[in-house]
Order: sequence, then C-alpha cells, then structure tokens
Amino acid sequence: MSADALSSGGPVPSVGRDRRSVRKVPVKQLLGLAGILGFLGTWELIPRLGIVNERFLPPASEVMVALARDFGLTAFWVAVGETMTAWFLGLIIAVVLAVVLGFVIGSSDFLRKATNSTVEFLRPIPSVALIPLAVLLFGVKIESSLMLITYAAFWQVLIQVLYGVADIDMVANNTAKTYGLGRMARIRYVVFPTALPYLMTGVRLAATVALVLAITAELVIGSPGLGHEIALAQSGGAISGMYALVLATGLIGVLINILMRFIERKTLSWHSSVRSEVIV
Repeated sequence: MSADALSSGGPVPSVGRDRRSVRKVPVKQLLGLAGILGFLGTWELIPRLGIVNERFLPPASEVMVALARDFGLTAFWVAVGETMTAWFLGLIIAVVLAVVLGFVIGSSDFLRKATNSTVEFLRPIPSVALIPLAVLLFGVKIESSLMLITYAAFWQVLIQVLYGVADIDMVANNTAKTYGLGRMARIRYVVFPTALPYLMTGVRLAATVALVLAITAELVIGSPGLGHEIALAQSGGAISGMYALVLATGLIGVLINILMRFIERKTLSWHSSVRSEVIV
C-alpha cells in the first residue's frame, strides 16, 4: 500500500481477511466434490469386488447411465411433476395452517397452556401411522399424499412459530402498547419480525420432511409420482432403474434445500445471523 493511502486517513482494507474469504469457497467446493467422487468410487468398487452381489447393488456407473436415460423420458418428468405437485400443495397448506394457528395460540397465554398437552400428544405421532386412515378416506389419489405431507410438515412450522412468538422482547411490546398500537399492529411490527427467523427455519425443515412423506406415500399407498415409479421398478426387477430413481429423489432434495436456504437468506437479509454469515 502506498504512503499516500496511509496518510489519507481512510480505512485500510483487510487484505488478509479478504484472501482467506476468497480461498474458503474453492476449498469447500473441492472437498464437497471429493466427497461425492469418493462415495461414487466406493459404490463402484463394492459390487465389482464381489462384496455385494451386483443383482442387489449395481455399480454406480450403471446407475448413472440409467439416470441419464431417465432424464430423456417423458414418463420420468411426469412422475417428477406429480411428486413436486404433492410436495408443494402439502407444504403450502401446512405452512398456512401452522402460521395462523401459531400466532393465534402463541399470542394468548390461555390458549398456549390449554393446547400444550394436545400438541405434545399429537406431534410425536408418525405420519406413516396415518396411512391406513388416508387410504380409507381418499384411496390412492393425491389427497392421501397431501394428508400425510400436511400432517408431518405442520408440526415443524407450528413449533417454530410458537417458539418465535414466545421470544418477543417484552420491553418492545410494552413500548408499542404505550404508543397506542393495537393487537394487530403489535403482531405486525413487533411479534412477526421476531418470529420470522423461527418461521423460516420451520419452513426449511418442513420442506425436507414434506418431500420424504411425498415419496413415502407414493411408495406405500401407490399414489402417482417418483415413489410409485420406484416401487414399479423394484417389482419389475429393474434394479439399476430403481437406484437411478432413488438418486433422482436425492437430487431433488438437495435442490429443495438450496432453494429454501436461498429464500431464507433473502427474506432475513436484515437479520444479524444472516449478516454474520455473509461477513464471515
């Protein structure tokens, strides 16, 4: 750095920190790529060396070829569309119900105490335990998948919203009351900004759970989608195709997680936790 820059009294850029931040991104990506290659290499060797019979675990190369072939099939993308439709609708229904009930219950001490035992009783019930009821009510249609997805995702969001509403700053809340803000105004300007980080965490968790339940419902119930295609491939002896579809569901899960994290960062760009991630 020149003497003029030092004598000007301006801020001195932290060159060392900038270099470290530049280095971290490629190293992290390279380590992630190395992990994926190591996993695929291990998978390739296990059946090739006879550790596991190729009939039950085809080599990774065969599965990747089958996956590439699936990408060119219309039926594959139709199944993806059916799975994503059930995932999206179930997630939206769960988030809307959980947000409304979460703010209503969390804003009232009486309702919180009155519903606490009910919430703690219903929340641990596995969604798959509701499969017989879903089949009796809706058969093998998409409504069965929506019932399971909504039930599982609902609790992820509701609990986070309740925690968020309970975490409000009482000083800020009392100050808002002093300035004459009504209940709805306090919810909008005090409660909602406090609960929003909790809500976004709940939505991100619910998105993953919703995909798991969508695939599970299609596998077990037989409603249309990727899960149903996996079951058909397994029963038809197309083992490589079955593993290819399983990989496809994993890729969708990764994309959903990336999308949810992107939305979370954009929505909470003002929050200290997100700002600290950007700085670091």
